[in-house]
Amino acid sequence: MKEIILVKFGEMALKGLNKKTFEDMLKKNIKRRIKSLGKFELTSAQSTIYITPLDDDIDLAEAVERVGKIFGIAALCRACVCEKEFGDIAEKAVEYSGDVLSRAKTFKVNAKRSDKAFAMKSPEICAELGGIILEKFPHLSVDVKNPDVTVTVEVRDTNAYVHAENIKGAGGLPVGSSGKAMLLLSGGIDSPVAGWMMAKRGIHISAIHYVSPPYTSDRAQLKVEQLCEKLTDYCGGIAFFCVPFTEIQEAIKDNCPEEFFTIIMRRLMMEIAQKIAEKDDCLALITGESVGQVASQTMAAMACTDAVCHMPVFRPCVGMDKTEIIETARKIDTFDISIEPYEDCCTVFTPKHPKVRPRLEDIEKAQNAFDFAPLVQKAVEGTTMKLFDFNK
Repeated sequence: MKEIILVKFGEMALKGLNKKTFEDMLKKNIKRRIKSLGKFELTSAQSTIYITPLDDDIDLAEAVERVGKIFGIAALCRACVCEKEFGDIAEKAVEYSGDVLSRAKTFKVNAKRSDKAFAMKSPEICAELGGIILEKFPHLSVDVKNPDVTVTVEVRDTNAYVHAENIKGAGGLPVGSSGKAMLLLSGGIDSPVAGWMMAKRGIHISAIHYVSPPYTSDRAQLKVEQLCEKLTDYCGGIAFFCVPFTEIQEAIKDNCPEEFFTIIMRRLMMEIAQKIAEKDDCLALITGESVGQVASQTMAAMACTDAVCHMPVFRPCVGMDKTEIIETARKIDTFDISIEPYEDCCTVFTPKHPKVRPRLEDIEKAQNAFDFAPLVQKAVEGTTMKLFDFNK
């Protein structure tokens, strides 16, 4: 029995004249994601992409799992391919859906007849196929409002398709359709979630991380690289930039008031991130900040940080509480990595009593007392890049 994967568009189905651009980008992302599983043919019609395996030994379950994490997809399912003849549809519907129907108590049949030349109308298909299913599975009863199983028949241009289990897609827009941005990836719980949320809006993510040996270990950097690998399931390829930050942090410690350490550090991080982002054709920065979560994330502190930025700073977690962020981190499978006990550079030289309502003029005066520009340039020049991609 021949199976394919049916992919239904998300909000991109509402796009206007540029809809095909989004569709082509989604198809490109799907092809990249399932390429290593074997040969597939992708075709599209009526806001649906048909993924047809061309090799007999392809793991279709793995393909479904991978495609289910691709942004831009509202729903997907495995479907049986039938001839456009009711007898073949009925026979295969019973056989293909038999396993789920045998475990259900209620069902209904849903028919979609895109090809109006097909002899039977949608209500007739539902009634006839429903009767056949009741005959084969007498323990079932019909429930049109809240069934355990919905057997769907789609009659389209070239074939009919039968499926009984819809899978919710990742939603959003295809990655790459909204430009590119640089994620400040700390290794904590919040920043991977922020990157995932912006990728869902179609943004292609690069990531930047700051290391401060000997204060931070190789294990801390490895932890962040593992987070990048996890995010590629959703975000596609990620260029990972690693910035040497030790000299800058030591200069902050030696030359700035302790209560301003964290804010001045974040301002310098933003300066470096922008320089690297521009070279990587990024149009914005992304952080995992949430208002009031820590001292450096009060509105006053964020304003002092943003004062050095000449490109937009996206903070998708800004209105979320920690519980919501943790729930999302568990959903995308980054939580267990994020809580590994390897400290990042943000915890180096943390002030005992940080300023929670800093004034910009005080921060600028403290920062300008030392010339950080040579150290910033040195950090940019010493930055290394590594590419992570979906390569299971």
